[in-house]
Amino acid sequence: MPYQASFCIINLMVRKLLLGLLLLSAGLAACQNEVGELAETPQVVPPSITAAAGENSITATVAIEMPTDTAEAATAQPAAEPTITPTDVPTLIPTYTPIPVSAVESISLKPLLVGAFTRPVYLTHAFDDRLFIVEQAGLVRIIKDDELLNQPFLDIRDRVGSGRLEQGLLSIAFHPNYPDNGRFFVNYTNKSGDTIVSRFAIASENPDSADLGSETVILAIDQPYPNHNGGQIKFGPDGFLYVGMGDGGSANDPLNNGQDPNTLLGTLLRLDVDFALEGYAVPATNPFVGDDTRRNEIWAWGLRNPWRFSFDRLTGDMFIADVGQNVWEEVHVQNGDSQGGENYGWNILEGSHCFIENDCDKTGLELPIFEYDHQGHCSITGGYIYRGQKYPELYGNYFVADYCSGHIWSLIPESDGGWTANTVLDSDHVISSFGEDVDGELYLLDHNQGSIYHLQP
Repeated sequence: MPYQASFCIINLMVRKLLLGLLLLSAGLAACQNEVGELAETPQVVPPSITAAAGENSITATVAIEMPTDTAEAATAQPAAEPTITPTDVPTLIPTYTPIPVSAVESISLKPLLVGAFTRPVYLTHAFDDRLFIVEQAGLVRIIKDDELLNQPFLDIRDRVGSGRLEQGLLSIAFHPNYPDNGRFFVNYTNKSGDTIVSRFAIASENPDSADLGSETVILAIDQPYPNHNGGQIKFGPDGFLYVGMGDGGSANDPLNNGQDPNTLLGTLLRLDVDFALEGYAVPATNPFVGDDTRRNEIWAWGLRNPWRFSFDRLTGDMFIADVGQNVWEEVHVQNGDSQGGENYGWNILEGSHCFIENDCDKTGLELPIFEYDHQGHCSITGGYIYRGQKYPELYGNYFVADYCSGHIWSLIPESDGGWTANTVLDSDHVISSFGEDVDGELYLLDHNQGSIYHLQP
């Protein structure tokens, strides 16, 4: 009995050892197969999508939208239609927004160039020390080594329609890899008053000049009225192009575009412009991908006229200043880790207040972090949160202004999640835009005076 028991025990141990070796061999083979498949299989993407075009939206597929009248941009090369498969996106991992030790109490504006421009509406950089200034009629000018260059960087006055106050060349955005690929994007209204977003390339022989013949229209949106065109375009920390669209204009949103996610009007769009040289793709992580009742390009909606928005270069938080109707101007913050899909309330709300009805349902609507009324004011101009190095006392303050009154506020976050607003300057400027340079320093543009000022303590 002892011998038989020992033999059985030894036999059992040998069997377990053999079984373990077999399982280990199978596991290694499975791992090799899995690694081989990951190395050879292309990126997984969701099924292709086709979006239905609404009455006031554009008429092509999700992947590319073409202008209704290509004759308005004779030099533009309309894009060929690419595949409409959405693309995957990099993940932004934001950090927390630090709370400044104290809010800045006042600022000053140092003149940079006074009276040098005609209706300036935007200022930005191309990842170097140059400043690029957008003039509404269709010019982009360069300040280089503190001097305004005589030759415009871009002159598309032949294709820009700027006859009304809110029309024209409205912004420019340089591709995150612009130093290598020389690509940039513009947003303008054409001679028919419709929104055009197109791509240009730098001239091969001159880094201070664009190639006018390189235009490719990637997006065209019919505008039913001449106002509320939005106009801001900006690359986010995720590398995608964000486009601010107004509700289409008139007053009170007569077409109800703000609450209609089947139109591109009244929204923030998020586009992948690297999917192909022609057109764009819808990022797979856009909130409405796969929903045939909503335009898949939409990142957020319920906006009246997001004239200016910006990203905090530290956290990725988006600050959206939405121009109001009768009484209230407002600022929203979308956290850097947002998955999109926020409804900012227009035209159910104006600011945090019911707009059409005295008593409205605010469920699911995002309320602003800051609002002010029209007592002496008229239209909000969104700005930036200061992340420059020259003025530590400004660090972490978000600056915003009123177009008509020249009033400038700073906003700072509080530990309870709220925000505190401070008046920092009562100026006499007609403030069309703020701007940010490559180092995070901030500027202010006077629309009527044609001047640029450096914001400082």
